[in-house]
Amino acid sequence: MDAFFASVEQLDNPELRGKPVLVGHDGPRGVVAAASYESRIYGCRSAQPMALAKRLCPHAVVVPVRGERYHELSRRMFDILDRFSPLVEPLSVDEAFMDVSGTERLLGPAPEVARRIKEQIKIQLGLTVSIGVAGNKFLAKLASDLQKPDGLVVILPLDVDCILPPLAVTKLWGIGSATAARLAGIGIRTIADLRRSRPESLRRYLGSEVERYLKLAHGIDDRPVICDREAKSISHEQTFEVNVDDPQEIRRVLLEQAEQVGRRLRRHGLWARGISLKIRFGEFETITRSATFESPTDSTHELWQAARGVFDVWPFQPVRLIGLGAERLSSGPAQLSLFSDPDRERHRKIDAVADQINDRFGKRTLRRGG
Repeated sequence: MDAFFASVEQLDNPELRGKPVLVGHDGPRGVVAAASYESRIYGCRSAQPMALAKRLCPHAVVVPVRGERYHELSRRMFDILDRFSPLVEPLSVDEAFMDVSGTERLLGPAPEVARRIKEQIKIQLGLTVSIGVAGNKFLAKLASDLQKPDGLVVILPLDVDCILPPLAVTKLWGIGSATAARLAGIGIRTIADLRRSRPESLRRYLGSEVERYLKLAHGIDDRPVICDREAKSISHEQTFEVNVDDPQEIRRVLLEQAEQVGRRLRRHGLWARGISLKIRFGEFETITRSATFESPTDSTHELWQAARGVFDVWPFQPVRLIGLGAERLSSGPAQLSLFSDPDRERHRKIDAVADQINDRFGKRTLRRGG
């Protein structure tokens, strides 16, 4: 979706259309949750301190976050996607991968499916979406970003060696500005430069991921689109545009991820035997920590308690990415206890009621306090 939160605010309030809009808390420690395209030309962006964004664009209109409304429209957007393919892999509230390779006979070629999705989202939601069509995830994601907003870009196999080489190396997932600056120091600025480089010379800059980056540089990405029912794990992660140095803000995001992961588990009748926490606190400094449950669970409370326990024992450093995953999934608890746990039953009832309310009124209508 294009500047999703800000676009929703402009949709609901016509007076904001065409104006620079910043969504977030307007306070000393406020952070921009979303920036409209009108504000981006001034340098405003998400995850930026609100005070800085207001200095860059003093005439911007600041509006508070309305999570319930965004998640209502997110649910409706995913309902539209589900009508076109059973293989939809959510990335966030406003982004997903879809595999339409088995729908050609019924729905036509992929570019036509993309046009119909754009049309339905515009008609039903009043919002625009940018779609990339390609043979794999990396190229499709790349294509979706090339002509925002309201774009539709198709990358055919014959196009790969024309489109990729001139692009900046930052177009490759995981290469940020700091790493790009170090690569520029050895003459690597574009994907073409990266393609010509030897893996041994890149290893000190890209670490153990060098082979993956070289594959991406050639348009190779063999990861399948996996819907929740077929997944071996269910996860949510968030990358911040700047390092976040407030651990309480990270805990807030982590709690929201626990809610989303728990809801997806229960929706598909899945139980998790453990969780994993992914933390990136530098360009390529990524750590993963895990915890195992005494018995499989689909409880948001138990996911959150385990995730917070793992996070709180980690020596905190400013965070660039945080992700929570439920792992070792099964279609039900391995063994029922002879004696019921009143506290666990209470939380299961809370989850059931919360799911019913959120299914009816939008995903974030009812949520836990931090």
